[in-house]
Amino acid sequence: MKKIGVLTSGGDSPGMNAAVRAVVRKSIYHNVEVYGIYHGYSGLIEGNIKRLELGSVGDIIHRGGTKLYTARCLEFKTLEGQKKGIEQLKKHGIEGLVIIGGDGSYMGAKKLTEHGFPCIGVPGTIDNDIPGTDFTIGFDTALNTVIDAIDKIRDTATSHERTYVIEVMGRHAGDLALWSGLAGGAETILIPEVDYKLDEIVNRLNRGTERGKKHSIIIVAEGVASGVDIAEEIEKATSLDTRVSVLGHIQRGGSPTAFDRVLASRLGAYAVELLLDGIGGRCVGIQNNKLVNHDILEILDQKHMLDQNMYRLSEELSI
Repeated sequence: MKKIGVLTSGGDSPGMNAAVRAVVRKSIYHNVEVYGIYHGYSGLIEGNIKRLELGSVGDIIHRGGTKLYTARCLEFKTLEGQKKGIEQLKKHGIEGLVIIGGDGSYMGAKKLTEHGFPCIGVPGTIDNDIPGTDFTIGFDTALNTVIDAIDKIRDTATSHERTYVIEVMGRHAGDLALWSGLAGGAETILIPEVDYKLDEIVNRLNRGTERGKKHSIIIVAEGVASGVDIAEEIEKATSLDTRVSVLGHIQRGGSPTAFDRVLASRLGAYAVELLLDGIGGRCVGIQNNKLVNHDILEILDQKHMLDQNMYRLSEELSI
């Protein structure tokens, strides 16, 4: 293999730049040309492809977002769009592709794989919802962003003796809510994987009030319900002074943590190694601190499993 392409797709996540850097420099180290595909699958279809050199990825390892930009692309879901993308890859002589992103990006990689084009998927999403890996690129950074916000909001909650509902990202996966809630000492954590009962939340708040507790933090994953709606329900049921903070896209930005930089570097380089070994149709990950790869066609049929033991622990510690 003499030419490798790399693109980022879907929602951006801190550490994507570090992964792109690893792909580029690992390829060049092995005398392989590497091409950046800008604006995801949309850029692939349009042929927005440029050769990258060592200097192209200088000074980006510490930057959030993605140098290659990203975009959603409905056209690539069609057979015609996929054929256009493959034509562009052939036009530039690209023989293998590294795709950095979440489950939607993996679906694109799956389609290219089904067309016989060698692809390697690299998990980049703050949701940590990709099967086959313990951690995704960006999750640790987003987690620390949320924890920092929780700590600051708790100061205000304590000062004003209020209950705060903090809405975090996570439409289908509760990892960000669970980990941040456990690390931030939240009294209640609501996640998509577990049905919640308002009565249980109210009872926990009332128990806290009875023992003299003056404030509480409740973490809500956006896939459960609106933080505003949850706060209104709580205030009606308890008469507690309740406020809402929706963290939004601040969770996606920022300089990646050391963990995410190292993870991205390892996974990006590993993806190149697989392509150079003639292996495609795989996705890489890390399990028990060891690099692993799985069949990308099979991994998308699996469901991300949240750590139920951690969820039970969060309930036990929030009595």
